[in-house]
Amino acid sequence: MRPAWSVILLTTLIGAGQGLLLALFAAELAGLGGSTLFVPGAAASLALLGAGLLASFFHLGRPERAWRSAAMWRTSWLSREVIVLPAFMAAAAAWGAAHWLAQPTLALGVAASVLALALFVCTGMIYACLPFLQEWRTPLTVVNFVLLGSASGLTLASALAAWLAPSLARPYAAAALAVGAAAYLGRLASLWRNAHLRPKSTLATAIGVKHPRIVQIAQGAMGGSFNTREFFHGRPRELVRAARWALLALVFPVPALLLVSGHTAAAFLLQYVGLLAERWYFFAEAKHPQNLYYQAIA
Repeated sequence: MRPAWSVILLTTLIGAGQGLLLALFAAELAGLGGSTLFVPGAAASLALLGAGLLASFFHLGRPERAWRSAAMWRTSWLSREVIVLPAFMAAAAAWGAAHWLAQPTLALGVAASVLALALFVCTGMIYACLPFLQEWRTPLTVVNFVLLGSASGLTLASALAAWLAPSLARPYAAAALAVGAAAYLGRLASLWRNAHLRPKSTLATAIGVKHPRIVQIAQGAMGGSFNTREFFHGRPRELVRAARWALLALVFPVPALLLVSGHTAAAFLLQYVGLLAERWYFFAEAKHPQNLYYQAIA
């Protein structure tokens, strides 16, 4: 599949925003922190969510019709995401405002947390529900969206705490290490699974000819088309391998070293770069069955 930077930015930015809000509410439940952390933290979460929402508009052919994307909420995970995202933003804003007014309520935090988790599920299921893309059709897709977003949010929380609430910096860093390790193991599991997949479709099944050796000598078109642009990344193998190595290094190992050494801001920035590489590779490694026909290009 072709990685779309608008979607890559959307999913990584809102994931960090969701993880940050969950991290802040966890501190509130534990009786730690206060408005000096929660109010700026809620503002940072909303900024990430807003930036991700803005990036998503660049993926729309007709942005003025974006409201129609919520119409199919009964059957479409994308429509559900479109509904849950603004609801979560409203709940996060209300939670932050309540702390700013010194009138926090547990109900607002619970509502925001439930919506954050629901948004993770909706975003992950957009891809996990597609039966023809074997690389995505697994519970690991949703698990990785939840864990990677939570890990980045916790890393950002440790960076904010180091600045605004130093007593929470180490607990947040420890939590970021634990969740980051789980996220890393989950992503390694999906990489291993995808590397050992057996394609359900072949040239023989596609054309209904049982022959041990079928060779395509032409793709059937003189130039590119929507199919060749949208369903294959068109990048050299060296770049794909570089993206995989970047995610393997920057999603957890390097940020973990920085967290341990107390460089929390640098840990978040490098981890976010790693998440960009991870999400790019997530799309690039998915093999659309139509590329069996367009293999002269793919």
